[in-house]
Amino acid sequence: MTPTLSLSDAQAQVDSWIRRYGVRYFSELTNLGILMEEVGELSRILVRRYGDQSFKEQEAEREAGDELADVLWVLLCLANQTGVNLTEAFLKNMEKKTQRDAQRHLNNEKLRG
Repeated sequence: MTPTLSLSDAQAQVDSWIRRYGVRYFSELTNLGILMEEVGELSRILVRRYGDQSFKEQEAEREAGDELADVLWVLLCLANQTGVNLTEAFLKNMEKKTQRDAQRHLNNEKLRG
């Protein structure tokens, strides 16, 4: 059975880990820079796995899941630092997208081919 974890629980786990092992959060700007680094690492894997480039020998074992989790970790840190409840923000964002794009993608001929 696949374990489940809510966004609120994930935010709480990250906060607990930071307080126990991390001493304190890095500054918001430092975490923004780290987020960009982690997205770059994820991009490198996906470009090589699904794009036209090949892996370098030392890169072949890197996992997209691990890099996605690194991106999520830093997003959770930034949410905690800036007081964002990701559950509320995500649900609000889904509603916005649903209202805005309810017919847009269904009517996009580019997506049908």
